Amino acid sequence: MARRGFEHFAHDADIGVRGYGPSKEAAFEEAARALTAVVTEPEQVRPERAVTIACRAPDDAMLLCDWLNALVLAMAEEGLLFGRFEVHIEGDTLTATAWGEPLDRSRHAPAVEVKGATLTALRVGREPDGTWVAQCVVDV
Repeated sequence: MARRGFEHFAHDADIGVRGYGPSKEAAFEEAARALTAVVTEPEQVRPERAVTIACRAPDDAMLLCDWLNALVLAMAEEGLLFGRFEVHIEGDTLTATAWGEPLDRSRHAPAVEVKGATLTALRVGREPDGTWVAQCVVDV
């Protein structure tokens, strides 16, 4: 039975983010939650503002990398943290909405700043139990 959630995995000086779910879209959403969890607790981020993100890539793995980097860019440019995500994937195109709020250092207590998603340990695929997994290492 497919499961849903996220986790981090160890990698030298950086950190791995892994999302899993019953669909590719759910795994991408959970990978985004894992990205936020590198910085702060995703449950602490209020869905005050919606940001639309669109990406296109030649394969699922590169699409994940582009998706996470688009989130990092939106966080940096707009001073936001995101805690909720809705992803739609059709062919080589991802469209998504990320909900969040401005960073509040006293409430969010950010641990680190994510600089970007990398190609290290980049993988999107389906497990034998039907669970989709989307993972990569992010530079912190």
